[in-house]
Amino acid sequence: MTTAMATPPKAEMPPALLAELSAWAQQYAHDAGAGLRDALATADSEKLALQADLDQAQAARDHAQSMAAERDEEIQRLTAELRNARQIATDALVGKAKDQLAIEGKDAQLADLRAQIERNVTAAATLSDARLAAEMELVGAATARDSLAAELRDVRAQLDVLRNRR
Repeated sequence: MTTAMATPPKAEMPPALLAELSAWAQQYAHDAGAGLRDALATADSEKLALQADLDQAQAARDHAQSMAAERDEEIQRLTAELRNARQIATDALVGKAKDQLAIEGKDAQLADLRAQIERNVTAAATLSDARLAAEMELVGAATARDSLAAELRDVRAQLDVLRNRR
C-alpha cells in the first residue's frame, strides 16, 4: 500500500463564474439597498420638510418673542402713563377740594362782611336820620330864634315908642 497522498486538485472557480457571481453580488447588494436608499431619500426629504417647519416655527417663535417684548415695553409705558395720569388726577382733585374749601371760607367771609355792611348801613342810616332830625330841629330853633328876635325888636321898638311918648 502506497501511502502516497494524493493532492487534491485546487478548488478554483472559473473566471466566468467569478465574474458572474461578482455581478450577481453587486446586483443583489444594489437591489437589497434600494429599499434602504428609497427610505433614506424619503427620510432626507421628510427631514428637509421638518427642518423647514422647524425653521418656520423658530421664526414664528422669534417674531412672537419680539412682539411680546414690544407689547411688554408698551404695557410698561402705558402703566407709567396711567400712574402719572392718576397722580395728576389726584393732584387736581386735591387742588379742587382746597379751592372749594377756600371758596367756602371766602363765602363765609363775604357773608360776615355783608352782615357788617348791612349793620354799618343801618347805623349810618340811623345816624343820618338823627342828623337830619337834629338839623331840622336846628333849623326850627334858628327860625324860632329869628322869629323871637324879630318879635323882640318889634317889642323894643314899641317900648321905645312908648317911652318916647311918655
